[in-house]
Amino acid sequence: MKRFFEVYLKEFVYGALDGTVTTFAIIAGGAGASLNSSIVLILGISNVLADGFSMASSNYLSEKSDREQSGDIAGVKIKPFKRAFATFISFIVVGSIPLFPYLMNIFFGIWTEQTFFVSCVFTSIAFLLVGQIRGRMTNKNQFFSGVETLAIGGVAALVAYSVGAFLDKII
Repeated sequence: MKRFFEVYLKEFVYGALDGTVTTFAIIAGGAGASLNSSIVLILGISNVLADGFSMASSNYLSEKSDREQSGDIAGVKIKPFKRAFATFISFIVVGSIPLFPYLMNIFFGIWTEQTFFVSCVFTSIAFLLVGQIRGRMTNKNQFFSGVETLAIGGVAALVAYSVGAFLDKII
């Protein structure tokens, strides 16, 4: 696992953060608009798969374009497809974390009244872990790296929740 982070840290951070932010943005927007948990889950799963594929495709084409324009970077032999796949896997795995409480609610009836709150906790933990991994792999302070990641993701979630709450009142 350490080797994965050594080779694909950029793709991991990019995919994991965007996956978590966009998935949680859908959840927060849905909570702000008082949407049913099953609707939030459907939108969230659709987002994780479609946006994950979109990011991987963009990563692939970006890497391929960069190599075609400037040639392979000296010493870097990682193919664009492998970078894209690392982005996709990171997006799917970490981006699914905010949906876990909704899955537990739908299938097992737990966290019924607190589903959004539990998702907030799970999402916060995901942000902190991604930040800590980033800090560890870059020899930076893991705590501050985790808090920085949590703060950036938290702002995105607050924006999504606010937009959902606002639109729920006017539509």
